[in-house]
Amino acid sequence: MGIQLASPQVEAWLPVAKILWEFVKSWWWVFAPFILLPEFIWLWQWNRIDRYDETQPYMLLEFRFPQTVEKPIQAMESVFQGFWQIYDPPNVREYWFEGQYQKSLVLELVSTEGEVHFYLRTLKSSWQIIESALYSQFPDAELVEVPDYTTKVPQNIPNKEWKLWGATFKLAKGDYFPIRTYPYFEPNPDTKEEKRVDPMTIIVEALSKLGQGEHLWIQIMCTPFGNLEKSFEKYIEGGKQLIDELVHRSSPGGKAATIPLWEDIRAAGHMAATGEDTERKTVGGIEEQQGLLAPELRLTTGERDIVAAVEQKLSKNPFRVNIQFVYFAQIDKYFGPTKALPFSYFNMFVHATMNYLTTLRTVKVHTVPLFFLDQRRGYLRRRKIFKSHLWRISIFPEFPTPRFVLNTEELASLFHFPSRITFPSGNIPRVETKKAEAPPGLPMDVLEE
Repeated sequence: MGIQLASPQVEAWLPVAKILWEFVKSWWWVFAPFILLPEFIWLWQWNRIDRYDETQPYMLLEFRFPQTVEKPIQAMESVFQGFWQIYDPPNVREYWFEGQYQKSLVLELVSTEGEVHFYLRTLKSSWQIIESALYSQFPDAELVEVPDYTTKVPQNIPNKEWKLWGATFKLAKGDYFPIRTYPYFEPNPDTKEEKRVDPMTIIVEALSKLGQGEHLWIQIMCTPFGNLEKSFEKYIEGGKQLIDELVHRSSPGGKAATIPLWEDIRAAGHMAATGEDTERKTVGGIEEQQGLLAPELRLTTGERDIVAAVEQKLSKNPFRVNIQFVYFAQIDKYFGPTKALPFSYFNMFVHATMNYLTTLRTVKVHTVPLFFLDQRRGYLRRRKIFKSHLWRISIFPEFPTPRFVLNTEELASLFHFPSRITFPSGNIPRVETKKAEAPPGLPMDVLEE
């Protein structure tokens, strides 16, 4: 009695499998370029960008602002308008053959064992633009190049001695709805400094309370974009379409809806007889009701505010933004509730009817099918988010990070300078003396002495 090696169903497919195998052996070279093309593009971009980065050194600048910040938060928006001037996207040749990319800057709020610092990381070639933008609004401030603080901690965190927690953020309702901004906290820019409500004081006060061995880094990575890119045109057109939907100028989905003649006659007769507006049924597209009055005139006060806020956001220079934070400390110094500090700060900018920042991803891993790998995956997530803070921003294809849009007003609300009156703590480096140029008539020999 013979041994049956395969079932009849498998034997029926063996001739087909042999034919496919012979086809692959003979014609694999035709399909190989298409399979390897994405990998080739990835390696080509990596090589071009890496070579370009070698010629473009970065620098870390520390903001040292005066004892009394008399100007309102609105002045910081003008600073971000100046920062936006680094916008200079590469053309096709520069991008694919020279490795150039749109320059970015990273705003950093750092607490090192309770000492709070405001940093900005950018290319050395952007120094003059950054400096002039700051001094135009804050002439008494200082912008000083400092060593990279990230090199002062172990580079292999988390490990047996250090524990870490971190998260990244996104906009909850898309790019077009704005978060709560400084006009809510500062409705009158001429308000005296001691009477201002500054949300920055909450996070700075909390960061100044960190103890020995504790570190918390918040990074806001900003890339300006504008009308030289196709994505900007899509962004503006998408915003206009959203406004049209909000005011019911067209049915959702872009399908045109028309109002029959008899509906016009009926609605006009009703208004002539009663003086009241009435709804008219549309045909075509998605059915909706429209009155004789213009759609804009039938919006509620809240709806008008939302439309105005969307239009206001579209009217100001935008940045593509990534926001992330990491809290780490020596194991015996680690205090779990500290990781809630950035969340409490960003909650200050929640606008329930418009937009707010919410968590995109944290280092926490909790799955059912792969529960036995949760510990390992959690370690890899912690290591990855720590590395992303060391590198500040990733421009390489293998590290994609979802970005959202904030304009200059929103960024100024999130990142500005607190004064000593609103935040009296001495844990922030400040300019202790006012600097000024020498009088024009002073003899040169006096200056030399």
